[in-house]
Amino acid sequence: MFVGRNPNLAVTIFLYVTGILLVMMALLLLSQAFGWLREIPREAIWAMVMLAIGSGILAGIRSR
Repeated sequence: MFVGRNPNLAVTIFLYVTGILLVMMALLLLSQAFGWLREIPREAIWAMVMLAIGSGILAGIRSR
């Protein structure tokens, strides 16, 4: 039914942003669990979110 159709650009960007955020948060939680990081400043979390959004937008546009 959907074979050969490209998904909507907004959906593609949303999926890239969500995937990047999930991977980054998983790495952050693993580093905390192993004791490599004790505390993460709020600014660092916001920087990671902004990085994921920017990377997702660029990856979504680039995949077109």
